[in-house]
Amino acid sequence: MQTSQNRRRFLATLTSVGAASLVGAQGSFAQERPPEITTVRLGKIYGICIAPQLVAEELLRGEGFTDIRYVATEAGISGALALARGEFDFTTNYAPPLAIAIDAGEPITIVGGEHVGCFEVFAREGIRSILDLKGKNVGVQAIGSSQHVFLSIIAGHVGLDPTKDIHWVTSTSPKPMELFADGKIDAFLGLPPEPQELRGRNFGRVIVNSVLDRPWSQYFCCVLGVNRAFIRKYPVATKRVLRAIVKAADLCASEPTRVARQIVDAGFTPSYDYALQTLKEIPYARWREYNPEDAVRFYSLRLREVGMIKSSPNKILADGTDWHHWNELKRELKS
Repeated sequence: MQTSQNRRRFLATLTSVGAASLVGAQGSFAQERPPEITTVRLGKIYGICIAPQLVAEELLRGEGFTDIRYVATEAGISGALALARGEFDFTTNYAPPLAIAIDAGEPITIVGGEHVGCFEVFAREGIRSILDLKGKNVGVQAIGSSQHVFLSIIAGHVGLDPTKDIHWVTSTSPKPMELFADGKIDAFLGLPPEPQELRGRNFGRVIVNSVLDRPWSQYFCCVLGVNRAFIRKYPVATKRVLRAIVKAADLCASEPTRVARQIVDAGFTPSYDYALQTLKEIPYARWREYNPEDAVRFYSLRLREVGMIKSSPNKILADGTDWHHWNELKRELKS
């Protein structure tokens, strides 16, 4: 009964919030064919920042999908490879791991952006910049994880050699945040809800905030990837999935309290307070202002500089992106 009530309440929110974004899109939407397939599988990764994908279910139903499945996976390269293997059809993931998989020839196509800014680098007192991480113990869940990839390119961007200048401490249990809180490492990169929790505890100092600090604040950190076979076989369905997710991003910005409650009720995260704080901090509504092609180019260049990929940014863009539907939706869903 509670689930049904939550769904009805959330549907009412979708109706009120989504109506405005559809006003300028009714013509093209009405002429659009129904999706070629009514089943879609979405990769479900840990983290509050991908809330648009997590709350897109009813919007996807409005797009004609009747069988919507969330498949548990991990962020980073492992999640990208699971997408390439066809374990699910779409996933929000961080742009650098997807670029690494595309460089390796995996059948992934990036079709749009989701949001800018979600990660923060925390360091102990006395460390004031990324340059100060030289020779320090930095925690990541694994080599090749999203945290490791992001920190490597951030370090490389300021002139450090991430393979030589940083001592990587890998741990999944306890997590790097817990090692940091216990004073066992000097720094780590946190993803929501970790930054919100540490700030609530007034612990450590933030030396990079990707919502605020350039150049990271200028690019999508999270983008939507699709299995290449899916987009080739089901182009209409691909556009409809993308539309549902960007409309869900608008919903995250306009109704953060409702979205926070929804993702907690659905079991995606346990803490309502951290979920709400994340939704208020990440600029979801600004997806129209950023260019996902710029983000893929930027991160591909940074990855190449630290030796994580061999391909040029132009080759990554040519082999692993398709902006056709994204550009159409930006015109249709004008703010």
